[in-house]
Amino acid sequence: MARTYRIMHRPWRVKAPMYWGMIPELGLVISVLVLFGLQQPDVWRTQFWRIGHEHGLNSSPNILLYAYANHRPLPTIPLVWSQTLTNFNVAISIVSLFTLLGKMITTIMKVYYPIFGLIINFGLTGLYAVSVYGQAGPDYADPRYPSPVAWYIRMSCDIARPYKAEKNCQMSKAAFAMTVVFMTLYLFYFGLAVWAMLPNKELDIEDSDDEDAGSNGPGGKEMQWEMQPTTPGRPPVPFTPRTQAFQTLDRKLPLRQNYA
Repeated sequence: MARTYRIMHRPWRVKAPMYWGMIPELGLVISVLVLFGLQQPDVWRTQFWRIGHEHGLNSSPNILLYAYANHRPLPTIPLVWSQTLTNFNVAISIVSLFTLLGKMITTIMKVYYPIFGLIINFGLTGLYAVSVYGQAGPDYADPRYPSPVAWYIRMSCDIARPYKAEKNCQMSKAAFAMTVVFMTLYLFYFGLAVWAMLPNKELDIEDSDDEDAGSNGPGGKEMQWEMQPTTPGRPPVPFTPRTQAFQTLDRKLPLRQNYA
């Protein structure tokens, strides 16, 4: 058989992890979408920023006011406390939901090939890696209070208890943990896609020989029905082995011979 590398119509080497992982993945996507959606209207982002500053753990949310009051250039807001990160998290959770639904449909239709999984999971892994970095990102806006990791990630939520924000802190920890899970999951799927795309002697087989065999085998050109005309000027009548058998039997019938 001729062997060639196929990019599109390649089968997956392992399908069970993807099939059985779709249902829990759907539950995780909905959960993280709810958690990120609750954070979007700045329910506790600025509150955490202020709590951390009061304990000397990060910069102050008033740095913008200080810059306006002193006519200084506006400082860059750390990504961990920015509205951009909040909107980004909501966006990738929505993308994950629609991507999962599309993957379910294409898997049922048997058109979800490894090349699609390679591209999709690579993109989602990168997006969730950015989200992980942003949620636990550094805050060096104030040199007096450098923060390599956000306090609500590396410390206990007991700090937020006097501010009645302990539950919000726990929800933020849960959202961060689920983000790490998604990044790991998509990285695993990306590894499966890469494995399936690697050259393999059993998968890289061209079907040209099968097509040639089909043209010369049963149903091919050499097995087509012969057309034999019965009378000049009349359309040909299909002649098959069964037709020949019936004609032979017809000639041997005694009644037909007597009445003829």
